[in-house]
Amino acid sequence: MSFKRSIAAGLMVFLAICGAMPSARAEPFKIVGFGDSLTAGYGLGPDQGFTDRLQAALRAKGHDVSVANAGVSGDTTSGGLARLDWSVPDGTQLVILELGANDMLRGVSPDITRKNLDEMLSKLKQRKIAVLLAGMRAAPNLGPDYQNAFDAIFPDLAKKYDVVL
Repeated sequence: MSFKRSIAAGLMVFLAICGAMPSARAEPFKIVGFGDSLTAGYGLGPDQGFTDRLQAALRAKGHDVSVANAGVSGDTTSGGLARLDWSVPDGTQLVILELGANDMLRGVSPDITRKNLDEMLSKLKQRKIAVLLAGMRAAPNLGPDYQNAFDAIFPDLAKKYDVVL
């Protein structure tokens, strides 16, 4: 299953549980895509980015949602942590957290990536915002030690915070 299909399938289940149907809510269910160029839609035309396509797909299935794009091309988990509070507005009900690829591509220590993601998840939990954590895997050319440490981050944190991976 592709990354986009996995995210869409996870969101469908989440929205069904939360009741984000037109008759169930007075306002749209508010989702924020928070990540890097994959979220931002780098190199794509208007309305072709992940958040635009996700919103259109969910609305086409009858879900009353708004999906905001808080993606920044080239962003790392350090940058994401620094901007989390002002990038995710009050009233947000779900964050799709998609960060870590640029950390890996730059060879940032997996310990730093883990710490930053852990802090972001903690802050979102304190704000009572649900999270769909978009996991990723390290490139094998970084060596088995790096790859094993990086690849463990997302499942470990998803379990710790009881979030969808």
